[in-house]
Amino acid sequence: MIITDNHMHLYNHLRLKALKQFRQVGGTHVLLVSLLSHHYGILPSKGEDFRQIFEDHIKLVKKANEIVRAYAVLSVHPAEITILSKKWGVDRAAEIMMEALEIAGEYVSEGKAIAIKSGRPHYEVSEYVWRTSNEVLQHAFEVARDVGCVVQLHTESYTREGMEEIAKLADRAGLDREKIVKHFSPARIDEFREIGIVPSVIAMGDNILKAAQQGDRFMVETDYIDDRDRPGSVLGPKTVPRKIRELLQKGFDEDFVIKICKDNVERVYGIEIEI
Repeated sequence: MIITDNHMHLYNHLRLKALKQFRQVGGTHVLLVSLLSHHYGILPSKGEDFRQIFEDHIKLVKKANEIVRAYAVLSVHPAEITILSKKWGVDRAAEIMMEALEIAGEYVSEGKAIAIKSGRPHYEVSEYVWRTSNEVLQHAFEVARDVGCVVQLHTESYTREGMEEIAKLADRAGLDREKIVKHFSPARIDEFREIGIVPSVIAMGDNILKAAQQGDRFMVETDYIDDRDRPGSVLGPKTVPRKIRELLQKGFDEDFVIKICKDNVERVYGIEIEI
């Protein structure tokens, strides 16, 4: 049976051992997402500086494929605007992020990654930073439109109003809403269906069961961070397979699991999921 974790990081704790744990409990496929620039000891002064981050991440994903089937997602995290603006100012920080997104798009075009990650800050910022972050996000949508890939979203806490606002940014960029995947989604499957964005439901508590009770238009994730200072945050690498088993125990069949762990991933990301 195919079990896919749609959003996981590997950093400085278990590293590849996390994927071995994931595999031991039935995990088969994972989307590995690169981290913030400071996790790599880099303070970018230009978009080109992200190339080393992306190269390091792709090398890690290559090693991960010796354990499970892993795919690279290249992130220009929205919090970079805060980090970079301390050194370069908000406007230059945004320029660097946009340049980095274009480079991430190049890797997607070359088949080295399957998606990019962007968004807007999940914490309070000034009105100017908020507006500028939305400009960066729209640029991410434009890059994704041009290369034909998904944008994984990192955003403020979910509200329907916020998601509709983001969906309109995608419309202006000419990106199909089905190419937007909301990372760390709540179990609001009906609302996401109406908006058109695809939810990647965080596997906390009974979220996955609640999502399944609304339909099968979603994916699942742990957002495992692999930080030795927070070893189980956000959720451990075994969580998604365990939550999938719980669905089976609650009466959902393997066809349902195939839908959320294989069919949806293939349809949205444009890839072929195989064992």
